[in-house]
Amino acid sequence: MTLNGRWKARIADDHLRRSGVGLEVDDSGWPNIDVPGHWRSHPEFADSNGPVLYRHHFNASEPLSGERRWIKFDGIYYQGDAWLDGAYLGDPEGYFVEHSFDVTDLCRLATDHVLAVEVSSPRASDKKSKRNVTGIFDQNDFLDPLWNMGGLWRGVELFSTGPVRIANLRVLCRDASESRAHVRLHAELDSLASRGALVRTFVDGVLVRADEHTLAAGSNSLDWAIDIDNPRLWWPWQLGEAALTDIAVEVQVDGVASDSVSRRTGLRQVAHDNWIFTINGERLYTRGIAVGPTALRMADCSPEMIANDVALARELGMNLVRPLAHVARPEFYDAADAAGMLVWQDVPLYGAYARSVRRQAVRQARAMVDQLAHHPSIVLWCAHNQPTQPDPLHQQLPTWTRSVLDAWVRKALSDADDSRPVTAHSGVLPHFPKLDGTDMNASFGWRHGSYRDINALAERLPKLTKFVSGFGAQSAPSDAAFIDIKSWPQLDWDTVSERFGMQRDAFERFVPASEHPNYASWATATQEYQAELLKHHIEALRRIKYSPNGGFCFLMLADAQPCIGYGIYDHSRVPKRAVEVVRAACAEVIVTAEVPSEHALGAEFVTDIHVVSDLPDAITEATVTATLTWSSGTRSWAWEGPVEADVCAKVGSIALVISTAGDARLDLHLNGAGMDVRNSYEFVVR
Repeated sequence: MTLNGRWKARIADDHLRRSGVGLEVDDSGWPNIDVPGHWRSHPEFADSNGPVLYRHHFNASEPLSGERRWIKFDGIYYQGDAWLDGAYLGDPEGYFVEHSFDVTDLCRLATDHVLAVEVSSPRASDKKSKRNVTGIFDQNDFLDPLWNMGGLWRGVELFSTGPVRIANLRVLCRDASESRAHVRLHAELDSLASRGALVRTFVDGVLVRADEHTLAAGSNSLDWAIDIDNPRLWWPWQLGEAALTDIAVEVQVDGVASDSVSRRTGLRQVAHDNWIFTINGERLYTRGIAVGPTALRMADCSPEMIANDVALARELGMNLVRPLAHVARPEFYDAADAAGMLVWQDVPLYGAYARSVRRQAVRQARAMVDQLAHHPSIVLWCAHNQPTQPDPLHQQLPTWTRSVLDAWVRKALSDADDSRPVTAHSGVLPHFPKLDGTDMNASFGWRHGSYRDINALAERLPKLTKFVSGFGAQSAPSDAAFIDIKSWPQLDWDTVSERFGMQRDAFERFVPASEHPNYASWATATQEYQAELLKHHIEALRRIKYSPNGGFCFLMLADAQPCIGYGIYDHSRVPKRAVEVVRAACAEVIVTAEVPSEHALGAEFVTDIHVVSDLPDAITEATVTATLTWSSGTRSWAWEGPVEADVCAKVGSIALVISTAGDARLDLHLNGAGMDVRNSYEFVVR
């Protein structure tokens, strides 16, 4: 039975936590609060950092003979202490981790019960010594830093099993082909006493294996495998159907079902070589986008809202989404599975941490694998996002976070799941002594330099561009309702920066507000700059496809709150100007060139024309035309021929001396095989 709904709550103190957890407490005058939810959604606790004591009255019949009762918390943000009828259950920690407690004996004593939970969500005062595994919720560039996620933010349930419970079921597809899929299963069985049990495994409702086991009292670990002949493979949407398979495990005691658990999974094989992914043996260039929480109040989001973000990414042409430094709600992964989207999954670690966090980080990393490993969409585990400062000099220095914590968390992920690649961290440049690195967080054109610097980097240090993530620019939403703009441009910029994400230094360099007559003009300019930066980065990386670039993942899909942020959709999912630009740049087939923003009068204009195709099949015949137009003339070039599958192909070059100053434009057009692909670049001849 669900225990969701109206609970009672009060700010906790030493007296209340001693006297406010039992059956006899009169909580009739306490405020009502919704579970699931965040306590700050309630006016009484809108400014509170907790802790908050929750109480819930419920009635349940006594357990039958052989029946066991459990209370399960799907998500407590962030730490809790739980009591049933005044008896202490335990101290769950981890905002995404499921926690269960055996309450059978307590349920035999009475039918009227009170479940009490003290929830604490301490804020990190020192961002260099954080103690909670909360990722972007404790350190980020786009969420209100004063917001506190605290509360019973996901559901609470009372459920029953027989004498043996399946406490955990991990399902891993180790390898798969058209003829056979090999699936490994790991289960934790909780038995009330020493006994025999029959474990039955089903695939899409068909019994494929039955095993007798002798269980000890307490926790028992079981590992086994099944082979599935002629499987329906799960594919990313570019390569085929995202077929899903149901795998269920049932445990029987004395011929009676005691418990069962089902996992919907996909049969596929993932490989990763120097940041180039292959799925079921087929190479795939990854076009990725980072996503934050669907909204600041994650508990209040409907399943449809969460699934819609996956659909928006798919419509943009993305084949990979990355929940940046957080674990999303389960509906997100279900939607990605069904849509054939790949998922890069981070452990919720971001920045530097205190040494005391190691044990919890390792435990929660294992729990993350247990809860999510069956999702075929997840193709990469990442132990830590950006553990050190992004500047190259700082990254040469060893730190406990990067050198010790990340190694432990990476090992925990690898030990729990050998079917997927694991990276120790993201955004780490090559460093001594091994000169190894991971993906590169490229912030050209925002935190430093010009966005055109990505071209020079790719030419001079190609190893750094094997996978590029973290690039993007902030932009202002068209709707300014979240700030007071009456005194433009003399606004309370400090508050706008602190509460609404604005990185003022970057805006002063690239899109200063003082150069615009009103907010609307400035917001448009910020969106246009964001679009330019993303277009340039994406096209530059796609032109070095597999040489060496295996893909990218930029910032980011949508803002989680009204703010000045990295989202190309605002918090209401109203598209910004970058949406259509990104959609064109991430199409499966693009025609592209490298064009400067300015060209010197009288100098020869030279550029190469490339066709990039991510299609799994060749284009048998295509025509590419390039038309250069300047203030006093125009000229066209044309090429014909096939385009191979999954390739970046140079189709030709153009060279011309432009003898007249003024605005100029290069238009590219590819047609053939039913395609009509266009691109254009504007520049100035001086």
